[in-house]
Amino acid sequence: MTRRIASIVAVALAVALVSCKEINRANAPVQLVVTTQQTLQRLDLKPGAANCDVSIGTVKINNVLIQNTQPPPNLPTNSTLDDVKITSYRISYQRTDGGTSVPAPFTRAISITVPLNGSGDLGTFLAFQPDALTQAPFAALLPQNGGRDPQTGRAVVQMNVILEVFGETMAGDRVSGSTKVPLDFCFDCAGCA
Repeated sequence: MTRRIASIVAVALAVALVSCKEINRANAPVQLVVTTQQTLQRLDLKPGAANCDVSIGTVKINNVLIQNTQPPPNLPTNSTLDDVKITSYRISYQRTDGGTSVPAPFTRAISITVPLNGSGDLGTFLAFQPDALTQAPFAALLPQNGGRDPQTGRAVVQMNVILEVFGETMAGDRVSGSTKVPLDFCFDCAGCA
């Protein structure tokens, strides 16, 4: 009987020693905080309009630890497991002027690594598909189409461009973040600003 107890204790001790050498792979939850530094708030749809050759803005993505969970004592941690690899972004639209017509949403593949407590830049991003500004609701603002949005009766279309970024931590946990960019669209309205 004592031999059996001794062998059980020996097995338990061996398991405990092996587990102390394991790297703690349970990562702490992180959050992506997406911010935009907007350079344009108004887009003039007239070909050749002044100041329209600049980007709408730049996007910064921060990887923030939202819960500081302490690993059990004597277990080493690998903080790089909380680094995030951004794999795609999605653009969608939301009218803020009462209209409902918006361009079709789309998704683009990207590859950016954002370290824990660090940031990454999306830089300039594609806010509209190349043909989007020639379709509804923007086409109605052209003079040959009446110059007014049929849903609101206004010469300006207002909407938010919603940017969502998607990725996962190096430990395999999915993460995402989003931001909104408010824009006004008009035709022959003194250029982009």
